[in-house]
Amino acid sequence: MLNMFEVIETNNMIEQEKLDVRTITLGISLLDCCSSDLNEVNEKIYQKITTLAKNLVSTGEEIEREFGIPIVNKRISVTPISLVGGAACRTPEDFVTIAETLDRAAKEVGVNFLGGYSALVSKGMTKADENLIRSIPQALACTERVCSSVNVGSTKTGINMDAVNLMGEMVKATAEATKDQDSLGCAKLVVFCNAPDDNPFMAGAFHGVTEADAVINVGVSGPGVVKVALEKARGQNFEVLCETIKKTAFKITRVGQLVAQEASKRLGVPFGIIDLSLAPTPAVGDSVAEILEEIGLERVGAPGTTAALAMLNDQVKKGGVMASSYVGGLSGAFIPVSEDQGMIDAVSLGALTIEKLEAMTCVCSVGLDMIAVPGDTPATTIAGVIADEAAIGMVNQKTTAVRIIPVIGKGVGDTVEFGGLLGYAPVMPVNTYSCEKFVTRGGRIPAPIHSFKN
Repeated sequence: MLNMFEVIETNNMIEQEKLDVRTITLGISLLDCCSSDLNEVNEKIYQKITTLAKNLVSTGEEIEREFGIPIVNKRISVTPISLVGGAACRTPEDFVTIAETLDRAAKEVGVNFLGGYSALVSKGMTKADENLIRSIPQALACTERVCSSVNVGSTKTGINMDAVNLMGEMVKATAEATKDQDSLGCAKLVVFCNAPDDNPFMAGAFHGVTEADAVINVGVSGPGVVKVALEKARGQNFEVLCETIKKTAFKITRVGQLVAQEASKRLGVPFGIIDLSLAPTPAVGDSVAEILEEIGLERVGAPGTTAALAMLNDQVKKGGVMASSYVGGLSGAFIPVSEDQGMIDAVSLGALTIEKLEAMTCVCSVGLDMIAVPGDTPATTIAGVIADEAAIGMVNQKTTAVRIIPVIGKGVGDTVEFGGLLGYAPVMPVNTYSCEKFVTRGGRIPAPIHSFKN
């Protein structure tokens, strides 16, 4: 039972500290839409999504009004499309028709993004997987709300370097295909290692094959709430600091649990997980970088940044798992450059580099996220960045990802504006020495020795 103090406290977090439920994501299995007839596949997909998700947006809006909790996004994730369309799609262009159907369905039900235009190729690629991957540039250029992800490695299987090299080419091709929008298509494309089946956050969300026919996953944010709490613990030791973060994460997660249970009940769809991720926005006071600076760094990127982030991530998870039995997805702290004003400022001042961001990804929730790089960056260099990040995930048994944007026509010192939650970003320098002979060897990097646990 909530007491009056907790009600007032939650209201303050929402009104003054930018607490929100970042997303309600309805996961939908499309496995029963498989067919050898492409027209039939498209029709089944459209009908299933528009039937199951027809009340998603209105239900989210009802919960917002009744409880006073902002729900920023209503989204859909679907079964990886390489699995759904494999029997019907003979060419990359065939897969593009499914992307167009997904986009049409997303617009019909009113969600802002739909994830799952995906392939899982950590050990090898089927012809369907390869066709879907090769279709990504065109698919993201001709759709508005479709998001794509490809899982190229895992702790159990190693890293598929053929897929890594191909994804370097596809990221570059996506940038070219959307260059009239400052290569915005790349903001809707994520390359994973150890991708989770239940992630509600875009652009990496997909509905895993082990999931039920439909499920509700909720992503909660709240960097501003954590920062305000830490302001009251200035000068205190690490014990006090950690307890403050844990207690705050607990409160944030309880808000998400409430929304998830209500959405599940009203939609008649099982509740899946709460993803407690400190997901920043470009708004002032809603920054993970500012949390790290409140902990004691002059600027994020300074010595001590990785240790501070490791502590923050761990305490957030410890607080979250006490608040809900079903914490999942990514859960922790996101460090997207363009979506976090503190990160943007640190890059502009030279305090934060790609190399330091890579070190930080060893201990954060995901990886190199929303990073703008020069448009002339070679595809093999992008593949090398993906390989490095996948190696961190593989060896450390964690999810890592790359969402990198080679902005065609722009170079270091330029700024690119993406708009909305995607924010803006300074174009960051990339190491110009080549890794081409490494990433083009072919084959896969084996799983690490500690993966053998049977």
